[in-house]
Amino acid sequence: MRTESGQQGLGHDLSKSKILSRIAQHSVAALALSATLFALCFPAEAQQARKVWRVGYLSPLSSSRDSTRREGFLQGLREYGYIEGQNIVIEYRFANGNLDRQDELAAELVRGRVDVILAAGGTPTARAAKKATQTIPIVMTNVAEPVANGLVVSLAHPGGNVTGLTTLTQDLSGKRLEILKETVPKVARVAVLFNSTIPERLAELKETQTAAQAFHVQIQSLKVQSPKDLDAAFKAAMDERSQALIVLPDPLTNTHQARIVEFAAQKRLPTMFAQREPVDAGGLMSYSPNYADIFRQAAYFVDKILKGTKPADLPVEQPTKFEFIVNLKAAKQIGLTIPLNVLARADPVIK
Repeated sequence: MRTESGQQGLGHDLSKSKILSRIAQHSVAALALSATLFALCFPAEAQQARKVWRVGYLSPLSSSRDSTRREGFLQGLREYGYIEGQNIVIEYRFANGNLDRQDELAAELVRGRVDVILAAGGTPTARAAKKATQTIPIVMTNVAEPVANGLVVSLAHPGGNVTGLTTLTQDLSGKRLEILKETVPKVARVAVLFNSTIPERLAELKETQTAAQAFHVQIQSLKVQSPKDLDAAFKAAMDERSQALIVLPDPLTNTHQARIVEFAAQKRLPTMFAQREPVDAGGLMSYSPNYADIFRQAAYFVDKILKGTKPADLPVEQPTKFEFIVNLKAAKQIGLTIPLNVLARADPVIK
């Protein structure tokens, strides 16, 4: 019995040893599999870390006219760690002043499956982008009335796939006339050149007319809808003997700023613009938000969206920096002396 019992015990011990051996083998295999899977995770994470984002950049201007704003945007992206050509690709689309092309260009960006679209040109550009997609996030810039234009539900809670930056162009219209009156105290009749196809420009004209009553100035509206209307507008300004000119911004007047600057210089008209570029090109003055800074701010929205924040949860912001620019060369050319109290507020002064 003992012998049988001992043999049974030995057999039991052998079976147990086999089981333990098999368990050990399975454990080693399981550890090896776990190690393999763990190792595979690193390339996946590295691949995710190396993801190259695609941003659509839709502008109503030409590449050259858009350069200052574009560089502001790229500078903002660099501040958030994005380097063009490395971890981010910008798909540029320029309408070259032809607003009708923006729908087509926006559709191209959507077909290209970009991760976000920067609408770099005010309300018409933002509308074109939103018309093309209801799902791809859109960051708007330079939009005067985003709620009234149906781009967002409210500034605090955009509610859709659009967010970004609004401007205060309508509120600044009266300020531009005020500065112009300070610069040329005797001015009594001012022409306002604007694109009448854009509703926001009509609102700015109305705001200018309201301010004109306080300054005892008459306003002459010069409506244009295409480049061919510019010469007729110039002639009307001279026929009505306007003494100064305010130019409201849009792709049409931006694209043809050289013609406008040349006309003002020839007719010795003091001119107020709503952006810096025409003053750099020889215009007299401008008062506006700092557009390069606006586009740096736009990079903040792009960064947030790429990191997972929904546009609906990103409140629309307003510009925080403004600039008043005076071109003394242009003043000398038209025989105008800028009052010292006006020059003291300018930043910068072009000499």
